[in-house]
Amino acid sequence: MATTIVLVRHGETDWNRDNRFQGHADTPLNEAGRRQARELAADLEAERFAAVYSSPLRRAHETATILAERRGLPVRPSNALKEVDVGSWSGLTRTEIELRHPEGYRRWLGREHGWDDGETYEDLHARVVAGLVEIGAKHPGETVLAVTHGGPIRTALSATNATDVPSIHNCFVVTIAVRDGKLERVD
Repeated sequence: MATTIVLVRHGETDWNRDNRFQGHADTPLNEAGRRQARELAADLEAERFAAVYSSPLRRAHETATILAERRGLPVRPSNALKEVDVGSWSGLTRTEIELRHPEGYRRWLGREHGWDDGETYEDLHARVVAGLVEIGAKHPGETVLAVTHGGPIRTALSATNATDVPSIHNCFVVTIAVRDGKLERVD
């Protein structure tokens, strides 16, 4: 029996607005991000969720809290939903990274991880997929909401073999399913 997981990227932070890499930095939503989350809560009002999961990072947890507020559901933290750890790139803009880490920046533009510390994309993939499969196993036949970050959403979509991964903006929503221990794209 499949579990449906509605994946949501958190609302905007000041670092999103300033195009800074966040990774594991614990940045809060800004007012625009809170407004985005409230608008998304209204858009999702008709959806029935058995549970709400979230990355423990403030920007995702705050978004999840806003989305869960009227539903009376607690937000369950999951480290599997955290953003990729970008190590020493955290807090830097693309321009700063290009100047300080030119070789890593070129790797990153080629869709590899560019930082020399932090977490690899392979480690991110293993963590996110295992976490989503675990959430799926806890909620067979149900629909759950999972608030996370751009990296984990791209990872989940790649695990479904999706070839059309869109730009993942703040409060982006995509639906996947967990069936027989594998991720499938629903929408």
